[in-house]
Amino acid sequence: MYAPTSTNSPRSGPISGESGDDPGGLTDFDGAGEILRAWGNGLRPDPDLTVSEWADRHRMLSGRASAEPGRYRTVRTPYMREIMDRLSPGDPTQRVVFMKAAQVGATEAGNNWIGFAIHQAPGPMLAVQPTVELAKRNSRQRIDPLIDESPELRERVKPARSRDAGNTMLSKEFAGGILIMTGANSAVGLRSTPARYIFLDEVDAYPASADEEGDPVTLAEARSLTFAHRRKVLLVSTPTIRGLSRIEREYEASDRRRFFVPCPHCGVMQWLKFDRLRWQKGRPETVEYHCECCDTAIAEHHKTAMLEGGEWRATATPADPTTVGYHLSALYSPIGWLSWERIVRAWGAAQGSDEAIKAFRNTILGETWVETGEAPDWQRLYDRREAWKPGTVPAGGLLLTAGADVQKDRIEVDVWAWGRGLESWLVDHLVIEGGPGDPACWQQLTELLGRTWEHASGQPMTLARLAIDSGFETSAVYAWSRKVGFAQVAPVKGVEGFARTSPVTGPTYVDATIAGKRLRRGARLWTVATSTFKAETYRFLRQDRPTAEDISAGATFPAGTIHLPDWADSEWLKQLTAEQLVTVRTRRGFSRLEWQKLRERNEALDCRVYARAAAWILGADRWPEARWADLEGQLGVAAPDTSSAGPGNTPPVQSRPAPRRRTVHSSYMR
Repeated sequence: MYAPTSTNSPRSGPISGESGDDPGGLTDFDGAGEILRAWGNGLRPDPDLTVSEWADRHRMLSGRASAEPGRYRTVRTPYMREIMDRLSPGDPTQRVVFMKAAQVGATEAGNNWIGFAIHQAPGPMLAVQPTVELAKRNSRQRIDPLIDESPELRERVKPARSRDAGNTMLSKEFAGGILIMTGANSAVGLRSTPARYIFLDEVDAYPASADEEGDPVTLAEARSLTFAHRRKVLLVSTPTIRGLSRIEREYEASDRRRFFVPCPHCGVMQWLKFDRLRWQKGRPETVEYHCECCDTAIAEHHKTAMLEGGEWRATATPADPTTVGYHLSALYSPIGWLSWERIVRAWGAAQGSDEAIKAFRNTILGETWVETGEAPDWQRLYDRREAWKPGTVPAGGLLLTAGADVQKDRIEVDVWAWGRGLESWLVDHLVIEGGPGDPACWQQLTELLGRTWEHASGQPMTLARLAIDSGFETSAVYAWSRKVGFAQVAPVKGVEGFARTSPVTGPTYVDATIAGKRLRRGARLWTVATSTFKAETYRFLRQDRPTAEDISAGATFPAGTIHLPDWADSEWLKQLTAEQLVTVRTRRGFSRLEWQKLRERNEALDCRVYARAAAWILGADRWPEARWADLEGQLGVAAPDTSSAGPGNTPPVQSRPAPRRRTVHSSYMR
């Protein structure tokens, strides 16, 4: 596109092969014709390619960065063609929004755009990952192979040398431009230089503010404003939570394009929806897609032709005509990537777990998860309480955890039993008077660790894990936890916000003051996304339940059902329902979800969250069938008959002849 320059201009006069003498001219040099031809090639403009055409002609995928190394072929993911071409200089679009499932080829398309800009339309470019560390990893794993595998890019980007700052981990200089890579957590990186091109990857994982200087997306896009209509911005992400998701907010303000594909039977164009998949119960391999027009079954081998015949269609009028938005689920994944069968299996495996269903919606369907934090009516919970003796464990409870909330003058503890599908029962509620400054209070809590509760089968059970809040009198909590041992006790710290990946992280080793001495890494701390477990608790409490007649006819309780005993009084129930999830506006105009108290006291809800975190730490969310069966064997109860149970249902546990009486100890769960 740009001609090479020379300090020597060719003289006028005959060229080699023409008549006349030119003793001092180019004819004295061998290969003068080759020089002139190279000069002419340099003057000739590069082909007017779109981004997808450039990728098909010049992009090579490395084995370091791709499961399918070799030449890039847009035909493999036809839905990416229009998205890439919107980023070409000849297209008037300025902002492209792509809300998508995981692993549909979006990041590679963004890298194609980077390569195209370096080769065909150089200018300053900013590529932003959620963190600086991820930007470094992306540079090593994707950008370096992108340059190394393409001769056209390799000759334009300065080679990495120890004394050459033009090519570093986070910056790549090339003729006419520079690629700056940074993290959304670095305000310095976001405001480093004006940028004509901006690639914002996984924007829903960005922090709310970059070094307390504002929204990272807003800071990054401000870098491009001086380029006016010539700027290009690409925002890509899998979505997270409705009301908080940046990519959903941007997509909703766009023209909301969907990829319509033809039915191989009737030819009607339609976009693929998960609820149109049909399969035989328990046999995901029988899955087929049913056309929304003719209802004929479509086998997955038709997908290749359907994708080739597909087209993007706008479904809304955009707020900004220079912005286009696209949404794509994993149902469109090419043959050989994520199959419909694997999607159905993932859906089945997710049943009974809020976090698993949330991940399925986000990463496979490319849709936001709706958090419903409406507090259940405590009176309704009071009316549907069940009868069992305090301190006893109903038949379905297979392990015990406890949550402890430390107050100024007392420690409140709730003991919960957990069964298959995270069905749970409140087993005990204790108030230990005295508070963290009273040694007798801690002694009673220690004795609780060795106490037993009688299971319906007659077997005694002990606590598998107790999670204790470390937010108040932290040193005292650490000292006690270290004294009794971290195998049975887990100090936890609650943090606001919903977990994007795991609701519990850790343990991390933190300093602790024990008997006046500061011990480096003296305690193990778990961090709990309390919002996630509060929302899950309220969702479980609001579930519809079978009537007594239904249960007598063989109906089962849904997974996650929370059973409350008739000795749980109105005050405790009011504490359990003491908070509400509301949407609030920040000073910068963005929305965020926040838990607000409806009543002053909320100890029951906090204890439930900590006990739930203890079950997660034990791995109850991820236990295989064999682990639950082993617990049933220890307690002397029969495994449930699941032959007639629907998805997500937990059949009742039947008692069987009790084995020799023994205590089911927590050591099994460690």
